[in-house]
Order: sequence, then structure tokens, then C-alpha cells
Amino acid sequence: MLGITCEGGASRTVYSCGVLDRLLDENIICDSFYGVSAGIAFGVSYISRQKGRNLSLACDYMPTKKYMGAHHLFRPSNRSFYNLDYAFHDIPCKLLPFDMKAFSQYKGSVKAVVTNVDTGKAEYLEVPRDDEDFMLLRASCALPMLFPMIEIGGQKYLDGGLADSVPYKQQQKDGCDRQIVILTRPRGYIKHDEPLMALIEKRYRKYPALIESIRTRADRYNKCIAELEQLRREGKVFVFSPKHTFGVNRTENERSKLIRLYNYGYAHADREIENIKRYLLK
Repeated sequence: MLGITCEGGASRTVYSCGVLDRLLDENIICDSFYGVSAGIAFGVSYISRQKGRNLSLACDYMPTKKYMGAHHLFRPSNRSFYNLDYAFHDIPCKLLPFDMKAFSQYKGSVKAVVTNVDTGKAEYLEVPRDDEDFMLLRASCALPMLFPMIEIGGQKYLDGGLADSVPYKQQQKDGCDRQIVILTRPRGYIKHDEPLMALIEKRYRKYPALIESIRTRADRYNKCIAELEQLRREGKVFVFSPKHTFGVNRTENERSKLIRLYNYGYAHADREIENIKRYLLK
């Protein structure tokens, strides 16, 4: 059973979009898709087989002030760096339609990773096939300080990457014996402690388990990547990671940079496509 795991990374995830679009060219469709933060927000377009949709998003919407910017943080109805209703409802439902029918017809599992703010633990939740407000995707993307907490079923959540940035182990537990993991950081990247930890401790003081999860995130992430690298060397997991991100940061909105990174991801997958096919036949 083939699983695809997509790390988050906000704007850097346009690299992953290029990789996924090249897989669509070859009709390489996974049986299980796990995404974290932007990894799932962009990843659902792969599941609905809408090649190029994410590129259009990067070209036509992400560079605009209506999509993202600090001014959105100060709107009481939004409280996020991103214009939430615009990004998660207006665009997919009206401006750049998401094929909900094709998504609903997908027979595999599509899971978004979220962090439970009370326990500080990751939860792996099936993405609803009929939610036009994409509340679970909002929760998976809810970066501390840049998003409000997102409530689903009476429980509050934040970004899944706080608890499990690359959930390949969970996907293995769910039965995937072949895995493609798409990272958004270059190989050799080392995550450091959260520089805003003092502000985070103040903002989320009512949630000690969440604070502890954020405090230990860097160490857990680095161990996870080291384990994943060993599995890559052994040929047990196929890992994509960009050699370059071309200066694209988490909240990048410069159109030319986003397109360059998307094209780089597409070209990277193109170079590896025969190796992927051999790996899938093992």
C-alpha cells in the first residue's frame, strides 16, 4: 500500500505542489495521504487530481494582500495572518474551484495532522469530503501566534507540525509498506529552538502541554529527520527534499519566487520518476 506524507512549511510547500503534479502526470496515486499544515491544504488538490490548481493559487492569489498580510491579524473576525474565509472558502468554492466531487470519490484515506491544545499531542483526522469551509485544514495550518485556535467538535487545535511535523511513522502503523515523503526543508537542515518561546509561553499559559510540545519540537523534529534519512539510505522510504528553497520563507508572497520553487519541485520529481517507479515495484 502506497502512502504519501507531506510536511508543512506554508509558502515553501509550493515545492511539494510541483512534486505532486509530476506524480499526477504518471498517474501515481497513493492509497493513503497524510498532510501537515500546508502539506494537507495543498495536498487535497492532488487527491482531486487537479494538476496545476496549486500553481494557479501561487500565481494569482498568494501574492495578493487579500490573501495574507499582518493587517488581517487585527481584524477581530479573523485574527490570523491569512484571510481565513477568503483562503479556505472563497477561493476553493468560487474563485479557483476545488473539485469536491472528485475528492469525495477518492477511495483511500486522507488525513490531516492537528495538535490538540489540551494534550499537546498529534491527532490524525480524516478530512471530511463535504466541508466547504475546510475547518480541519484550517486547524492543521493554525500556526501559533499567526492563527487563532480552531475549534472542531468542541476541541481546540493548532498546527499539526507542533506535535508531528512528518507523520510517516503513523502512516506506517496504518499499513503503508511503500512511502513517498515530501519535505520542504533542504537535506541537512537542523531545526533550532523556537525563538518566540517567551511570547508563546505567555500567550498559551493556560495550555502547559501545548507549551511543552512546542518547547521540545526542535529535538523531536531533528530525530525524526535523522531516522527518515537512514530509511532513505536503506531504500525503505522514498524521500523528496529540495536542495534549494531560493529564499522562499514561510510567508513568502513574491510571485516569481513561488513559481520558481514550484518549477523546481516539478523538475526534481521529473528527474526521479524512473527511480520512483522502481521503488514502487520492489
